[in-house]
Amino acid sequence: MRIGELSERTGTSRRMLRYYEEQGLIASTRCANGYRDYDELCVDRVHQVRGLLDAGLPTQTIRQILPCLGPPGRIDIPNPTPETIALLERECERMTRRITHLSRNRDALRDYVTSVRNTLLPEAGPSSRERLTEVETAR
Repeated sequence: MRIGELSERTGTSRRMLRYYEEQGLIASTRCANGYRDYDELCVDRVHQVRGLLDAGLPTQTIRQILPCLGPPGRIDIPNPTPETIALLERECERMTRRITHLSRNRDALRDYVTSVRNTLLPEAGPSSRERLTEVETAR
């Protein structure tokens, strides 16, 4: 399939797909006219790459574990080296710190929204937006 179809099927921009290829995360062959041609398996691979990137893994780490990726959510490394294990442990710790940070921010945002909603109950009268403006102006 060409890059446009891969882009549509994965929801990933063409520019990002080219970047993934440049980083060695996906591969294509070239047609006689120079167009990239991607294998059907690239659809799943792009989804895996995006998931790992969203989880916070850098492309260098993804490139190292890509050959070990099985079905989504599974990594099988037949003979892991101590360096590979250390790398994965560091990434797990980094992800844990990121999750903690994101959870803290989510909770703070949720508390703020709850507070604002409790202050500005949707009753008869001004709209919530107008009441929010009134509260912000009063501060």
